[in-house]
Amino acid sequence: MRNVILVIEDHEDNRRIIRDLITSAGYEIIEAKSAGEGVTAAETHRPGLILTDIQLPDFDGYEATRRIKADPSLCQIPVIAVTSYALSGDEVKAFEAGCDAYVTTPFSPRALLPKIREFLP
Repeated sequence: MRNVILVIEDHEDNRRIIRDLITSAGYEIIEAKSAGEGVTAAETHRPGLILTDIQLPDFDGYEATRRIKADPSLCQIPVIAVTSYALSGDEVKAFEAGCDAYVTTPFSPRALLPKIREFLP
């Protein structure tokens, strides 16, 4: 599996925090600022893992995950929802959309990095 992580996140501060964490752990990163860009980047780059926000421009992270998981050439890529959108039932919605894991923000690097390593050792 490729050591490349696609991050779908519209807020630059959140992308920077995740970028610093991922690159310091030795992973490569591809960034997308919207759900549509994220789906296209997944199709183009075939990352080993996808981290997606839920609240995104154009359509939400649930829909992005559904589109990625509906593509037979992408469906095996694990998707982790990383979001501050943590209302009751949102974790269930994430799993129903096809996410493989769910992490709420603000997160501790000590929590996110082990979750990433579950999918990309």
